[in-house]
Order: sequence, then structure tokens, then C-alpha cells
Amino acid sequence: MRPLYLAGGIASVTLGAIGAALPIMPTVPFLLLAVYCFARSNPEWEQKILDHPTWGPQVKDWQERRAISRRAKIMAIGAMTVGAGFTWYTLGEPWYYVSIAILVIAGGWIATRRE
Repeated sequence: MRPLYLAGGIASVTLGAIGAALPIMPTVPFLLLAVYCFARSNPEWEQKILDHPTWGPQVKDWQERRAISRRAKIMAIGAMTVGAGFTWYTLGEPWYYVSIAILVIAGGWIATRRE
């Protein structure tokens, strides 16, 4: 099982890195999954994520308190809004309804988490 967890952790970090660059893809949820996988396969890599100056505090906040900082909430919901606008501008109807649905569902869930 250890190699599968390691592969899952590496894939999650890769998706998280892509999410750091793209406004429509999240970063921290993939890093949370990576920490979970690395805790079972490579604790040193888990600790590297937890010690990261940018992403580590967000991951720790979620692990310890199930909390999302106000800044992270604003950034996440803002990025989803930009993504919905981009979808409306480039793809139009009916595709932007999918982006709006994601914004309402995921954004609503994010907004209701404690800070």
C-alpha cells in the first residue's frame, strides 16, 4: 500500500502546483490529500508541506481546527468567480451554468467554514 500512497501524494502535489498557477483549480485541497498520503508513505515529505511558509499554515489550520482563513476564502471565491466569468466569456451558454453551480456550491461551503 505504501507505494500507492506515495504515488497518490506525488499526484496530489502535482495537481496542487497546477492549482497554484490556475485561478479555476484549488491548491490546498490537493495538498491536504498529499499530506494524508505522505503521512502513510513518506513522513519527511509530509513535514515539508506542513513546514512550507505559504501552504503549511493553511493545511495546519484545516487539520487542527477545520478552519479556512478569511483571506483564503476571499481568494478562493474570487478565483471561482473569475473562472465563471471566463467560462461565460469564452464558452457561453450552457457551459457557464456549470461554473456558476460550482461557485454556488463550493463557494457557499467555503464561506460557511470557520475562520
